[in-house]
Amino acid sequence: MKLALVKIHPIPETGKKPLSVVICARNEVKNLTEYLPSVLEQNYPDYEVIVVNDRSWDGTRELLESFEKQYKHLKVVQISEGEKFIAGKKFAVTMGIKAATNEWLVFTDADCLPASQDWLLGMQQPADEHTDILLGYSPYMKKRGILNALIRFETFFTAVNYLSFALKGMPYMGVGRNMAYKKSLFFKKKGFAAHMHIPSGDDDLFVNANATKSNTAISINKDAHVWSEPNTSFGAYLRQKKRHFGAGKLYKGKHKFILSSQIVIQFLFYALFVALLFFKATLYISLGVFVLSIIIRCFVYPRLLKRLSYGNLSFWFPVLDILLFIFLVFNGILSIFVKKVQWK
Repeated sequence: MKLALVKIHPIPETGKKPLSVVICARNEVKNLTEYLPSVLEQNYPDYEVIVVNDRSWDGTRELLESFEKQYKHLKVVQISEGEKFIAGKKFAVTMGIKAATNEWLVFTDADCLPASQDWLLGMQQPADEHTDILLGYSPYMKKRGILNALIRFETFFTAVNYLSFALKGMPYMGVGRNMAYKKSLFFKKKGFAAHMHIPSGDDDLFVNANATKSNTAISINKDAHVWSEPNTSFGAYLRQKKRHFGAGKLYKGKHKFILSSQIVIQFLFYALFVALLFFKATLYISLGVFVLSIIIRCFVYPRLLKRLSYGNLSFWFPVLDILLFIFLVFNGILSIFVKKVQWK
C-alpha cells in the first residue's frame, strides 16, 4: 500500500495565510464545551472560527455567546427554527462558508479534538497555488469494547483507501472531520447543488465531484490529526454508516466500480475459504492460503496502523478484518430496504 511508503515531512512553519475554520453544531453543548477551546487556541497567527448553530435547544446558543465574549476570532452563525431553508447539515455548512472571511476553509465537527496546537499549521493552504483541496485524517478515540475496536478499524481501512488513492492521483472522498478547500472552489462548483436532496455527502460527495489529480493533496502528520468521539451504540453506528452508504451511490462510476470490486473480491476470498474447508482435498490448501494472507498483511498493516494512530489494533486486525467484512455486507443489505436517513 503506497501510504506505508510515504515519508511524512515536518509541518511547515512558513506561509501561514489567513484561514477560516467551519464547524456545524446541533445540540452539541457538551462537546463544544470540551473541544471548542482547543480549536480556538491554535498556534496559528491569523484565523477565524465560524460555528453554525443549527437550531439547537440544549443551551448551545448561550454557550457560544459566552465564548464570543472570550474569543474575538470566533464568529457564530445562528439558524433558527421556522426559517425558510432546506434542513440538514449541508445548509448549515453553506451558511458557514458564506460567513467565512478567508479563501482557505478548514472543516471539522463539534465533537472533534485537534491532536495538537499545530493542527492548523498542518491543514493550512499548501504552497502550491493549484491545490484546491487538502484531505486530512481523523481517527476515533479509544474506548472499551469490540464495537469501538471495529469502528476504529473501519476508520483506518477507509482512510488507507482514500488517502492511498489520492496519492495515486485518484482522490474520491474526504471526511468532514478534517479536510480543507478553497471558498472560491465551493461557489465555482455550485456547492452542494448536485446532491442537496440527500442528507449526507457534504464532505465525500463534494470531494468526489471536484477533486482531481492536480488539485488535491493530503496531510497525515500526526500533529495535524483530529480525534473524534466515536459512536457508543451499534444502532448509532449503523445509522452513520447507512448515511455514508447512501452517499456512495452518487460517486463517479469508476470510483463505485473500484470500491465495489474491493468488497466483491473480499467476499469471494472468504466464501471460497469457507467452502474449501468442507472438502478434505482442499482443507489444508485453504488454511495455508488464509494463513499466508495474514502473514503478508502482518508486514503492512502494523506499520500503517501505527502511522494512522491505531498501533494498538495491530494484533487484532485478522479478527477485525472478518468482523468488518460481515458488518459491511449487513449494512449494504440493510441499506437496500431502509431508505430514510437524517443528520441529527
